Amino acid sequence: MILVFSMLNLSCVRPVAASFTVGDEREVGEALLYQVRLAFSLFDDPDISQYINDLGADVLGTAGSQYFNYHFFVINDKEFNAFAAPSGLIFFHSGLLETIDNEDELVSVMAHEVGHVVSRHIASRMDKGMKVGIAALALAIAGIALGGGGVAGQALLTGSMAGNQALNLHFSRQDEEEADLLSYGWMKKLGRDPDAMEKMLQIMRRITRYRMGQVPPYLLTHPDPEARLGYIQSLIAIENPPLSKQQFRQTDNFAFLRTKYRILSQVEDEGQFRNFLSNKISDPQATPLERIMAKYGLSQVEREASNYERSQALLKEVIAALPDKSILLVDLGRGELALGHKDKALELILKASHQNPADLWAVFQLAKVYQELGNTKEAEGNLLTVADEMPEYSKVYYEIGQLRSDQGKKGESSYYLGKYYLYGGRIKLAKENFKHVVKDASLPRQMLEDAVSILATIKRLEDGSKLPTDQKKEKEDERKQRLVPSPIWSQQKSPR
Repeated sequence: MILVFSMLNLSCVRPVAASFTVGDEREVGEALLYQVRLAFSLFDDPDISQYINDLGADVLGTAGSQYFNYHFFVINDKEFNAFAAPSGLIFFHSGLLETIDNEDELVSVMAHEVGHVVSRHIASRMDKGMKVGIAALALAIAGIALGGGGVAGQALLTGSMAGNQALNLHFSRQDEEEADLLSYGWMKKLGRDPDAMEKMLQIMRRITRYRMGQVPPYLLTHPDPEARLGYIQSLIAIENPPLSKQQFRQTDNFAFLRTKYRILSQVEDEGQFRNFLSNKISDPQATPLERIMAKYGLSQVEREASNYERSQALLKEVIAALPDKSILLVDLGRGELALGHKDKALELILKASHQNPADLWAVFQLAKVYQELGNTKEAEGNLLTVADEMPEYSKVYYEIGQLRSDQGKKGESSYYLGKYYLYGGRIKLAKENFKHVVKDASLPRQMLEDAVSILATIKRLEDGSKLPTDQKKEKEDERKQRLVPSPIWSQQKSPR
């Protein structure tokens, strides 16, 4: 399908990358995600993953029919970075979320990245005459887009392809304008203020000036924020009639701020983050929501420090101010469970689940409570629900594997353990577990076939990969040798 945007006698038409097919692009995306999982940790808890993918679904609903099944990821990395990879894989680094202030700014970046995929900009720069394999091409893209200036990015790039060929994968000025124009139109259709695009580009310009010689990967792959800023400002300026704040809906930033602070509480320096949140609480220019959510952030800092009583007290203040946000009851229930109050935890999380049955964070946490209460049947049912709905979530396979091990089902335990390690980038341990699976003829046929398919996929992806094994991660997991994920590249639901 060709998408055509018409505005002020300008048009943006999705170009056709004839030499690089949609099937080729899917293969590169599969290989790239394999490399990303080796090099980075992902924030894939259901609440974070549901939030970021629901936002993505909003953008895609406006963008129209697509070639690919999109998936949106948050990477644990402090770089200011986001990147659209082949086949609809879009990554946001935690450093980007740290920098932006509201959901509209996040959506503006998301829409821009979707614009690159819709226009198949990367595919248009891939020429099969480059004499490199799919895995090597994936390495090059990952190295450039996901941290070319850092150690992980350099490891990804090493040996992947010649430097002059890799440089061809950067977005051009025209690519950026096409993605910006699509994003601008989608923002308006979504009822979101395009001013957020202008603010994001102003942030990028400031980072460019501040970082000087150390340019972050986002600005390497998305060049010239000054020119892009001028382009967006011109689009806003020549709107007729002029844009007004009244024509755009007021964005509720609760989910954005909750997700942001959940993530930052796990990665930021505790002292500095405490000071930031305390200053936000006392800032007279902050909105009431920003102040109360800063208290939520402090509750998460306290939780990470195992100060559960203080964390619970802060959460109760947040809930008193925002009684309609059921997901806060899940957070409160987690705290009660950490304090050993299992019945209270069950009551709170059940209440949240009844208020929002689609909340997989509540479903997963219910499973944890049921496990603690010894209700294996209910725990298993909830875990399998999460695995079916979110086949890319690693921790759920760990929990299912524990249950299978307790039940004496060692083969099934190895299957889920293999998936857990696979999603965590522990390929050596994943392969060991899947090799045990394929030798167990007593297992269900679908499980055996899935294990064989996964091993074949790993081998195919490893054949072109020169990325060094993360031996430290492998050794840590070997010491644990406990239990439990399915390859995100297949998105298959797990056999029960």
